[in-house]
Amino acid sequence: MYTSVMSAYLMGLEAVPVQVEVDVSDGLPGFYMVGYVSTQVRETCSRVRTALRNERVTIPPKKITVNLSPGDLPKSGTGFDLPVAAGILEALGRLPAGGLKDILVAGELGLDGKIHGIRGVFSMVWQAARSGCRACVVPKENLREAQAVGFPVLGAETLEEFAKVVRRGEWKTETPHIQITESGPPDGPDFGDVLGQEGARRAALLAAAGFHNLLLTGPPGSGKSMIARRMPGILPPLSRPEALELTRIYSAAGMLSGEDPLMVRRPFRAPHHTISPQALAGGGRIPVPGEITLAHRGVLFLDEFPEMDRRSLQLLRQPLEEREIWISRTGGRFCFPAAFLLVAAMNPCPCGQYPGQKCVCTPAEIARYQGKISRPLLDRMDLCAATENPTYREIRGGMDSRGMDSAAMGKLVRGAWEIQRERYRQEPFSFNGEIPAEKIRQYCRTDAGAERLLEASFDKMELGGRGCHRILRTARTSADLEGSSLIREHHMAEAINYRMLTKGNGGMRI
Repeated sequence: MYTSVMSAYLMGLEAVPVQVEVDVSDGLPGFYMVGYVSTQVRETCSRVRTALRNERVTIPPKKITVNLSPGDLPKSGTGFDLPVAAGILEALGRLPAGGLKDILVAGELGLDGKIHGIRGVFSMVWQAARSGCRACVVPKENLREAQAVGFPVLGAETLEEFAKVVRRGEWKTETPHIQITESGPPDGPDFGDVLGQEGARRAALLAAAGFHNLLLTGPPGSGKSMIARRMPGILPPLSRPEALELTRIYSAAGMLSGEDPLMVRRPFRAPHHTISPQALAGGGRIPVPGEITLAHRGVLFLDEFPEMDRRSLQLLRQPLEEREIWISRTGGRFCFPAAFLLVAAMNPCPCGQYPGQKCVCTPAEIARYQGKISRPLLDRMDLCAATENPTYREIRGGMDSRGMDSAAMGKLVRGAWEIQRERYRQEPFSFNGEIPAEKIRQYCRTDAGAERLLEASFDKMELGGRGCHRILRTARTSADLEGSSLIREHHMAEAINYRMLTKGNGGMRI
């Protein structure tokens, strides 16, 4: 008896459709799986056999052959357990013939017959919706995540419950529409808690308004991490397409919870500085998203920047320019989105006190420490700001020492984003920080004073093409925050000031 059940598995972020073919025939009794399957998939045989036995299903002494088609693609994951069991049940007459036609089935089986959740269900249901399926059956653990796609989905907790669903044959379900709230005060820590640091706060505002990369430098305890952790709170809410895109990423990484099936907040990722290049970029035989992809549409905070593995630092260069990262494996090339806002933080020297009188580092030690970050990577930082330890008066001054709170800063950022959304509505990019070199002249128009200032700074600062363009992008954001169509001299001066760190505010020139 031959049966076929539709399923899928993850290749990066994409769900690849698979036809699970089951044949139960006379011959030497055994359970055979073919179709370029991994060891993980081969274990399906033992799980399915034991789960069926514990659900009081007697498997006759027959030859059971399972083929996962297409056979030229490597298969991995535990999501084939349920479709294999379904195919066997149909072949044995325990399910109606053709009852699963055009129904996508995926899930892992426990030995007791319970159906456990798997990674990537969101992408699988998304694929089913595009390929003409009628509905999907997934683990109940993944049900709310699957419903976020807006496609008919049924959840099952056990094999027995799954069989009842198939016998009933009612695939039309009410699909809940999950709303994304775009109002209300920002959650999380508030910029109003930051004491002093006017220069660094302004740099954070510019970075959020134009999606510019930001480098913070200053002594330990001066507020670098405090500022970085408040930046998601001033970014506008996710749009529905952005939320679905992020949900797909976190589903593939297995990081969605049953209570929060849809990503509705911009991510904030802060990996430890000892993170490996594979964990940062994404890795594995079939790669899963790394930290730079998990920070997509949000903030990636890298503290102790110079202490990171040099390979990890260098791999940032491609995604910072292209907003995506490609990972090559034997099975193919995988593309992961990586449009993140980078906020990096570092001490100005090994002891952290340079250029103050308390610094005990030699000039050679300072140069060696700062030299851990390559010039090409530094060149990709649009904004550089120094933080200083707050004074006693600022610490004890209470509200008098506080600047704008997150709500006020967020309002300014939303206004700048609306200007950019209108300006770039016909372009493949959305923010000033993403303007390609060939579009700089079109969108970064300056007045005479701003042009003279940039020209004077070009040779003095040894800018080069990339540095000049990054200053213009930042100046464009400064102008947008004021609602100015032209980049004026004070906008250019601000962008140039944040481009360069001098001995007085950290010791590094960019």
